[in-house]
Amino acid sequence: MSAVLVTGGGTGIGAAVARLLREAGDEVAILGRRPEALAAVAASTGALDVVCDVSDAGQVSGAIAVVVERFGRLDGLVLNAGVMVPGGISELSLDDWDALVSVNLTGAFYVAQAALPALLRARGAVVSVASVAALRASAEMGGYAVTKAGLAMLTQSLAVDHAHQGLRANVVCPGWTVTEMADSEMAAFGAPRGLGVRQAYAQVTSLVPARPASAAEVAAVVAWLLSDASSYVNGAVIPVDGAAVAMDVGTLPFDPRVEVRPDEAP
Repeated sequence: MSAVLVTGGGTGIGAAVARLLREAGDEVAILGRRPEALAAVAASTGALDVVCDVSDAGQVSGAIAVVVERFGRLDGLVLNAGVMVPGGISELSLDDWDALVSVNLTGAFYVAQAALPALLRARGAVVSVASVAALRASAEMGGYAVTKAGLAMLTQSLAVDHAHQGLRANVVCPGWTVTEMADSEMAAFGAPRGLGVRQAYAQVTSLVPARPASAAEVAAVVAWLLSDASSYVNGAVIPVDGAAVAMDVGTLPFDPRVEVRPDEAP
């Protein structure tokens, strides 16, 4: 039995990870800013819920201390807390940029640094939940993509710095995944186009070889990376995206499933 801390554990992929690990018999602590969401996951899984804003170094230090004292050890850390603010580099306000960096990148740094002594004692594992946005640039997503790419490098740096001490640190990069946060994005995308949430998911993944993922499918990869089954996987950045980033976009016009608008041809 392992003891694992999951940030952003109140909804989406974080909640799915907590659920899967608890079903396997692991001790799990979930961190997040929303007490009600955390309490609901805790009630249904038996996880320990700790309210914590990861962008606050003091709160992070206190939360890690509570978790380590409760479990007596820490074998795994899932860096999943994140926010998404749309907008290209030219459009983001300083407040938007600060919000993205403080949660997605600085918050991950705070948690990893505070948890590291316990993780090294346990020769444990870190799994960061980044995004395909960490691997490919997208229109109107500049700030989010930068912070997720930074999270991937933060994680690989942990692997390089501490592999000799037994630590493993890996990254999963989900594509479109059906979660509460993605649902709100689909609602915003679909409303002006007359699309419901399900239809919006279908449209935004229309060029992805596979369908949108479920949170449970991403959680399964996270759980594998935390386990001894992946004992020699370290510093890896793994897309969990239905082959989205595997495509050569320059050959899409040759795909009979794709229709290219003639008025936009060169």
